[in-house]
Amino acid sequence: MSIADLRKDYQQASLDETDVAADPVEQFGKWFQQALQADVAEANAMSLSTVNAAGRPSSRIVLIKDFDQRGFCWFTNYDSAKGHDLAQNPFGALLFFWTALERQVRIEGRIEKISAEESDQYFHSRPLGSRQGAHASHQSQPIASRAILEQQLAQAVAQFGDQPPRPAHWGGYRLVPERLEFWQGRSSRLHDRIVYLKTAAGWQIQRLQP
Repeated sequence: MSIADLRKDYQQASLDETDVAADPVEQFGKWFQQALQADVAEANAMSLSTVNAAGRPSSRIVLIKDFDQRGFCWFTNYDSAKGHDLAQNPFGALLFFWTALERQVRIEGRIEKISAEESDQYFHSRPLGSRQGAHASHQSQPIASRAILEQQLAQAVAQFGDQPPRPAHWGGYRLVPERLEFWQGRSSRLHDRIVYLKTAAGWQIQRLQP
């Protein structure tokens, strides 16, 4: 079979303007809970896209760890490639794709670091190995072998034991949303697309053509 012949006709559900909440974060919470209840694999996984100073985009999968009216949060090494992108251009986009539900959520906005206190709280809730690994890895930097990475981990374990502090270069980001799109797959590629746009008067809701 040719790759060009790979396709699926989406028929599970529909989405109408009358179906959605007035607030997009509330709507996201509803869909996120439905993804969890449906046992969608890695429902908290999202694609994060950033753009560097030269205008070159880059995407990777990260895990959402919190969301509320302030925005959508994840954690990482601030010295990573995405950290450097965000230092140069503090805007980005998130994408959730819950294939089992034939749904996407696209979120765009400004990205900012969360407080040190919030980062501390989350860091100390992580498994010990993850906390030690945050000290061992110089994320996105070249390394000659896996053996050297394991040596760096052994050094971190020897230095900090089972009480590693949060590294200064590690913490959380929050995307403050300005645009959210809820996409429900429909038959014949005539998908339902409902978008929320942030305005001075509040959230404006529109339907987009597929």
